[in-house]
Amino acid sequence: MGAANVLFFLALLSFSAVSTFAENEEDPGLVMNFYKDTCPQAEEIIREQVKLLYKRHKNTAFSWLRNIFHDCAVQSCDASLLLDSTRRTLSEKETDRSFGLRNFRYIETIKEAVERECPGVVSCADILVLSARDGIASLGGPYIPLKTGRRDGRRSRADVVEEYLPDHNETISAVLDRFSAMGIDTPGVVALLGAHSVGRTHCVKLVHRLYPEVDPALNPDHVPHMLHKCPDQIPDPKAVQYVRNDRGTPMILDNNYYRNILDNKGLLIVDHQLAYDKRTKPYVKKMAKSQDYFFKEFARAITLLSENNPLTGTKGEIRKQCNVANKLH
Repeated sequence: MGAANVLFFLALLSFSAVSTFAENEEDPGLVMNFYKDTCPQAEEIIREQVKLLYKRHKNTAFSWLRNIFHDCAVQSCDASLLLDSTRRTLSEKETDRSFGLRNFRYIETIKEAVERECPGVVSCADILVLSARDGIASLGGPYIPLKTGRRDGRRSRADVVEEYLPDHNETISAVLDRFSAMGIDTPGVVALLGAHSVGRTHCVKLVHRLYPEVDPALNPDHVPHMLHKCPDQIPDPKAVQYVRNDRGTPMILDNNYYRNILDNKGLLIVDHQLAYDKRTKPYVKKMAKSQDYFFKEFARAITLLSENNPLTGTKGEIRKQCNVANKLH
């Protein structure tokens, strides 16, 4: 190789190293307090908005918790869940698997408050994750420090929801496999399903355990209440008939869920299987005995879920409104 070629090769290596460094500098990935310089009040604004909304509408906290599960489990934690349908694409929130999700308008309330302080800086994906974190705390759950720096996806992922999002009436093996693909292990899955400690389950997801015959696995003392709440074998799919997941402490995220499912009071097939499958039962029993252990594993699992394949750096965008992608020029 001639001297001129050697110099050119060295220069190319040097340029490549500088470029790689620059790219890494531009994209630190997810970090704690990502907005400390660009919008230092962002997390506090989100926290205050979550508190205000919870004071007015208690059920918003359940929504924030469901949002992080339904968004982050489907390929990427990128707020694709929040996009409205267009003439060309169906939104994720209008798929059958998203039945019962609501309060999306209040995400826009939080976004507007952040935009007033720092226009065009904070992503809807980070708002979705941080509102879940603060919603969990509002429900009496652990405060979970979460990284930020996500950017928003530009398209709905409705076409792959069925492929990625675990269903509550699937086998426990299928649920474990789907979470494992996100890097969440068995105790993490058991802890995440502890979110069933709060909120409610709609009758359309329960009737197959009640009609034409009652599932013998159900606690007979619990069945009359379920039949009272879900009197129709074929309920209106758009109706809001439901059963509280936990009749004892329905508004508190606690380990009562595990005691219930060990007592055959789990509403969904996955709840029952969780309590009796040899892979999951030891963790169910441990969480039933120790709320500290449940919270520790729940915090770890939520952290892993929130970091599932995010868009960072120059990928994606920062939406002006959470329900509409920005127009590409």
